[in-house]
Amino acid sequence: MYNKNSNKDWLGAAVTAALGAGIVTSFAVSQGQHPLMALAITGFSVLVALLCSELGLI
Repeated sequence: MYNKNSNKDWLGAAVTAALGAGIVTSFAVSQGQHPLMALAITGFSVLVALLCSELGLI
């Protein structure tokens, strides 16, 4: 609707999602969660953030 051709900040979205999920999953790893599961959760959150950024939801 407004400024449809604006530049997407994919790197900013990916870094923000990775930092947010990384903080939460690092706590979960310290409580006994498997590190690969934490890495998968972090990766999934980055993918969702990039998808939302591409669709203009964030």
